[in-house]
Amino acid sequence: MSDPPPSDFVLLGVPDVNGSIRGKAFRPAAFESSLRDGVAQTDLLLALDPVDIPISDYEAFGIRAGASDLVVRPEPETLHEMHWRPGWRICLGTPYWANGSVCEYASREVLRAALEGPARLGYRVLAAFEYEIRIRDGEGRPLSSGISYSASEIQRFGTFVDRLVPALDAMGVELTAVHTEAGPGLLELNLAPRYGLEAADNAALLKFAVKEVATSAGLTASFLAKPAAGEEGSSGHIHFSFWGESGNAFAASPDGDLPATVRGAVGGTLEHLAAASLLLNPTINSYKRLVPGFFAPVNASWGLDNRSAAVRVIRSNDAGKCRIECRRPGADANPYLALAALVASAADGIARGAEPPPLVSGDAYARADLPALPGSLEAALVAFEADAPFRRLLGDRFSAYYAVSRRWELKAWQQVVTDWERERYERAV
Repeated sequence: MSDPPPSDFVLLGVPDVNGSIRGKAFRPAAFESSLRDGVAQTDLLLALDPVDIPISDYEAFGIRAGASDLVVRPEPETLHEMHWRPGWRICLGTPYWANGSVCEYASREVLRAALEGPARLGYRVLAAFEYEIRIRDGEGRPLSSGISYSASEIQRFGTFVDRLVPALDAMGVELTAVHTEAGPGLLELNLAPRYGLEAADNAALLKFAVKEVATSAGLTASFLAKPAAGEEGSSGHIHFSFWGESGNAFAASPDGDLPATVRGAVGGTLEHLAAASLLLNPTINSYKRLVPGFFAPVNASWGLDNRSAAVRVIRSNDAGKCRIECRRPGADANPYLALAALVASAADGIARGAEPPPLVSGDAYARADLPALPGSLEAALVAFEADAPFRRLLGDRFSAYYAVSRRWELKAWQQVVTDWERERYERAV
């Protein structure tokens, strides 16, 4: 008996506060209707934690307010084929409140608002994401032993990559390179640079496709920042530059001098980096990646092509390739919120003419004189609440909303008794 023909559906999804795409699948006629009128979806989508428990600390929406409806309107330019599932397409949507105003808590809208900062200065933001992910087979074994840039071990990911590339192509996401990293099963994926929202959309669609394609191949894919002690974690580095009418505003002069725009952007980024850690490193697990020796920055530092620093300024003979890389984000960061935090901070620094501290040469981890960045979610929340100018850059209403979600994560963690605690203390106390 032959398989039934595939059904046609459009998955209309909204990236949630954690960066996961949540939504509903519509038949074609219903989706066409949504293009005209939008569709109702519960505002509980704004108030769910990573394991789908309603965050009851929100009072104006979500479970305590009766989980009323939002109106989600599709963004037609984000409509793409889901190559691994014939007949299915995916489209990102924008949620609106019942009164017709856009939902200011939605991740895409936070980034859209943050991009207005550079726009007021006359700049567009060009950005690219690179993710380190762990791929395991059906038995939970990593596909590689953990040799970085291995010409032989990259072949072990061949089946996965062969399926991933057409899936990304169908969604308009350009994968430019892959290579192995120094952790078992660790694979780095590099995305092509794109302007503004499209860069973050591509990152969100990549994360969605990676998990779906891995599952279809009998594999598992993880963006967990630190899956195992003693191993390199999974980063989510972000490269960005500001572009104006005359080209790349981050381009170095012929003699290598950095323009004021770069200095201002670095200064602003470093000034707000402690507070921004709440968005760049949003989970309890994120901070276990941030330890010296694993190319994960622990202090507010910058340098020229220095991978031990939190902010790496990349100069190039090709003016278009001059850019800033922030190495603080983990692979678990919401790409919209992470990029919003960085571009808002950089634009703020440029607007104020901020000057960065002295650059770091050599090993930034060895510098005890540099300001430490938060080493836990709790410390990051304290830094976030102490930086009122940064919260205003993201919007006070969103910032208050986001802080509630992070405090919820802390409460969830504090209620857990781990195997480590039992093994360490049960006989001794």
